[in-house]
Amino acid sequence: MRDPEEATDGPTDPRVHPEQSPGFGEEPKGLEDIEVSRDVTLGEATPRELQATDLGPVAEHSAVDLIEDLASSDVVERRRAALALGEERPAEGVLDALIEIGLADEDSDVRQFTVESLGNLAGDGASEETSEHAGKAARQMLADKDPWVRAEATVALDRIDRTAYEEYLEALLEDDHHAVRRNAAISLFKIRGEDTLETMLDLSYDDSERMREWAAHLLAGIDDERAEQRLEEIAANKDEPKVVRSTAARSLDIDAGKFRRQFTGGLENDSADLPGESRLNRRPDL
Repeated sequence: MRDPEEATDGPTDPRVHPEQSPGFGEEPKGLEDIEVSRDVTLGEATPRELQATDLGPVAEHSAVDLIEDLASSDVVERRRAALALGEERPAEGVLDALIEIGLADEDSDVRQFTVESLGNLAGDGASEETSEHAGKAARQMLADKDPWVRAEATVALDRIDRTAYEEYLEALLEDDHHAVRRNAAISLFKIRGEDTLETMLDLSYDDSERMREWAAHLLAGIDDERAEQRLEEIAANKDEPKVVRSTAARSLDIDAGKFRRQFTGGLENDSADLPGESRLNRRPDL
């Protein structure tokens, strides 16, 4: 059996556990018996495009080489360079290349990976100048037409200085895509903890089941009768998808204080690859 408190000290997303997957243990007679309730998109990426996140081919490339690749006519090379530059030292030339070339790319994955790299370079330990430079660029990408780029920009702001960008994160709760709202909610919970009660209660009625699932998960860290009552309502609501109901039920069994102390969130790199949300069609980290 799964430890009911595992969501606070292990993988934070219940969907990484097969036994919690919709349809687990069922034996449908045919395709017509299989219900797909989540927004699954079938892409047309080539095998080579799907390998764009493999940095092995550029492991020996210098920053100069990667910057040249970032301006390549080959989209796979540009995607790979955008990611690899995030592992370089946050030198001015690297940041400028990412901002001036990567963020202006017509390919949304290149822009997404570029924003990710900016967050990596300007996170803990970066200079104030680097953080300000990268933070300004990430803020501008909050208006990108692609929701996954906006979601990645939310991740970047969280990594760079979530408290400094709290006002922006609050505004992102109104974004029209669930991934952006979800990442903003997670970051705000990191900042405010139990003071996000009203926010999480509101989000538990969100149109997106993914957002409702995360609202139920984060309500586990709020020791309040209204949070408990709402979780009980969700867990008993047969109109809710099973994954949302089961998340609410688990949240009721979790110690709120321990949850807050151990919660590392879902915006970190170690939780990037989730079912249905690969690095090429993701993120945000949950």
